[in-house]
Amino acid sequence: MTNAIYLTTTEPFSGKSIIALGLMNILAGKTEKLAYFKPVISTQRNQVDTHLDMIAKHFQLALPYEQMYAFTRDEVVKYQNAGKESYVIDVIIEKFKMLQERYDFVVVEGTDFMGGSSNLEFDGNISIAKNLGLPVVLIVKGEGKTTKDITDNAVTTAKSFTDEGVQILTIVANKVETEKAEEIRSQLTKSISKDIIITIIPQNRDLGNPTMKEIYESVGGKLLFGENQLSNPVDNSIVGAMQLHNCLTRLGKNTLIVTPGDRGDIIIGALQANISKNYSKIAGIVLTGGLVPEPTIMKLIEGLDTVVPIISVSTGTFKTVNNVANTQSRISPDNKEKIALAISMFDKYVDTKSVERKIVTFRTQSITPRMFQYQIVKRAKEHKKHIVLPEGDDDRILMAADMLVKQNVVNLTILGNKENIEAAAKRLNLSLDYDKIQIINPATSEKLEEYAKTLFELRKSKGISLEMSRDLMHDVSYFGTMMVFKGEADGMVSGAAHTTQHTIRPALQFVKTKPGINTVSSIFFMCLPNRVSVFGDCAVNPNPTPEQLADIAISSADTSKMFGIEPKVAMLSYSSGTSGEGEDVDKVRQATDIVKQKRPDLKVEGPIQYDAAVDPSVGKKKMPNSEVAGQASVLIFPDLNTGNNTYKAVQRETGALAIGPMLQGLNKPVNDLSRGCTVDDVFNTVVITSIQAQQQ
Repeated sequence: MTNAIYLTTTEPFSGKSIIALGLMNILAGKTEKLAYFKPVISTQRNQVDTHLDMIAKHFQLALPYEQMYAFTRDEVVKYQNAGKESYVIDVIIEKFKMLQERYDFVVVEGTDFMGGSSNLEFDGNISIAKNLGLPVVLIVKGEGKTTKDITDNAVTTAKSFTDEGVQILTIVANKVETEKAEEIRSQLTKSISKDIIITIIPQNRDLGNPTMKEIYESVGGKLLFGENQLSNPVDNSIVGAMQLHNCLTRLGKNTLIVTPGDRGDIIIGALQANISKNYSKIAGIVLTGGLVPEPTIMKLIEGLDTVVPIISVSTGTFKTVNNVANTQSRISPDNKEKIALAISMFDKYVDTKSVERKIVTFRTQSITPRMFQYQIVKRAKEHKKHIVLPEGDDDRILMAADMLVKQNVVNLTILGNKENIEAAAKRLNLSLDYDKIQIINPATSEKLEEYAKTLFELRKSKGISLEMSRDLMHDVSYFGTMMVFKGEADGMVSGAAHTTQHTIRPALQFVKTKPGINTVSSIFFMCLPNRVSVFGDCAVNPNPTPEQLADIAISSADTSKMFGIEPKVAMLSYSSGTSGEGEDVDKVRQATDIVKQKRPDLKVEGPIQYDAAVDPSVGKKKMPNSEVAGQASVLIFPDLNTGNNTYKAVQRETGALAIGPMLQGLNKPVNDLSRGCTVDDVFNTVVITSIQAQQQ
C-alpha cells in the first residue's frame, strides 16, 4: 500500500475539511513525519491558502508553505491554454515524490472547484490521482439534494475514477440531512463495490455557519467597531427594519442584524440585548446604505467596554442580505472550536478502524509529540472517566472544558456558581453543552454535610472538629478531592488559580498514597521534536533522600510504561559511573542501588550525566556497556532545584511541549496545574488524569 492518499470531490463547499482534519489526526498518531499537499490552490502566490495554513498550523507540520502546493489555478489555466498539460503533471509528480520520499505519509487534496470549468477540474483530479498512483477518498456533497441525486452522483463519479484505473478507498456522503442518512447508506451499499467503505456524515450548522470575519470579507465595507470579536460565529441573520420591540423578539443565538445605518434605535437596542442576561449573544451588525450612526450614538458606542463587530457597507439592505446569505464558511487556523468539532465528527461517523487498515500499514519506532497526544486522547476516549474541575471561575478551565466535551474525551463536573459559569461561557462565546457537564456549587450542595462528616471521621484524630470540616468543605479543593475519595469522580485537576500546596494538601490528608509507595512525586512529559521523555521530580520534593529518589524513579518508570513509553531510567548527577565522589553523587548512587534491589526488571543507570543519558554518541563513549546511556526515556533529577530549572530550560530553548506536572503515588489521581497554564495545558492534564484513573 502506498504511503499517501488523495481527497477529492465534484463541487465546491463539499466539506473536505472534516475528512482532511480527521485523516490527519489519525495519521499524526501513527507516523513520525507527516505532509499535506494540494497540487492546485485557488489563491494567488502572494496570498495564503486558508485551508493549507489551517492544516499546517494545527498539526505543526515541519513543511514550508511553498512545498505544500505546485500551482495556482490561474497558472494551470495558462499552461493548459498553451497546450502544456504534461508540464503541469510533471511538476506535480516531482513535488509530490519529493514529499513522499521525505515524509512517512502524505495527504493530497484535490481542487476546490472554484474555477469556471467544473468538468476541467474533475478530469484534472482524476489525472492527478492516476499519475500519482494514489487511492482516493471521494466526497459527495449532500446538502440540498435528494437521495437519488446523491447516489447517482456517487456512483457516476466512482465509475469515472475506476474506469481510469484509480482505486476508490471510501465514498463519503457529507452534509446529509439526518433523516436521509440510512436510506442513502442503503442505496450506496447496493450500488457500490463491497471493497469501498461507505461513510455518511450529517450536516452540522456549527461547522457550516460563517464567522463575522467571513461576513466582513464577503460584504466588504468598513469595520467600525469590534475587530477583536470577528471570530464570532453567525448562526442566523435578520433584517432590522421593524420597530425595536419586534426586532428583539427575533433575536436568537449568534444572530447577525442587517439594518440601515441611520437606525440608531436598532443599533443601541441590539448592543444592549447583547449584554443582557435575558437575550442571547448577538454575532454582529451590518449597517447598509452607506449610512453611519450620528455622532452622539457613535460616541455612546465608543464608550462601551465590549462591542460586537459593526460593519458599514455602501450596498442597500436587499443586496447586503443576499451577500450575507451567499457567504460560505471555511475553517480558519485560529478557529480551534470548529477544528475540534470537525475532528470529533470524523471520529464519530467514519469507520476509522477500516480506514486505518487500508491506509496505514506501518508504524515508526519513535514516538513524536503529535503521536503521543493523539494516542493519549484516543485512550482517554476508549474508557471515559469522570473528572472534577474545581476552578469554574477561571476562563481557561471553561475553555478547556468546552474542548473536552466537544471531543467527547471525559465526563466533567465543574465546581462554582452556575449562573456565573453560564455568564462566563456566554462572554467567551462558548457553546457549552450543559446536558453533558455537571455544575456543583459546594456552598449549596446537598452533599456538603455528608462530605463534612466524612472528613471529620477521617481527620478527628488530628484535632479537626465537625465545624472545621464544614468550613473546609466550602473550599473547592477539599470538595473536589472528597468527590474523588468517595468515588463520585475518578480524578481531579486544579491549580490554575491555586498554589500546588493548596491543590494537593487535601489529597495528602485523606486520599493518601498507594500501598508500597511512601513518596508522592511528579513527572512532566517533555514532548521534544523527535521523542517524548519523562522528567521527574520537577514539582514536589525539594531535596529527596536516596529512598525517596528511588521511589520517584520507580513511580516514574511505571508511569512511563502506563503511557506507552518503554522505561529506560537515568538517575542524573554531575558525574557518570564511578568517576565522581561527594555527598550529592553518593545519594544518586545509593538511590540507583535501591531501585535495582526493589525492581530488578527495570533498566536503570546511575549516576549518569544528562548528555550521556540522552545523546547516543556521548553515552557510548562514557558508558559503553550501558543499556540506558544515550537512549534514556525517564530522567530522574537529584533535587527539585535541578529538575524544575532543567524542564523549564528545555521547554523554553527547544520549544518542547511540557505536559504536567502529573502527580504519582496517590491512591487516586489528583493533578496540579501551573497558575500560568494555558488552555491546552488544562486539556492535556485532564487527559492524562483520565488515563491514570483507568489504571486504578
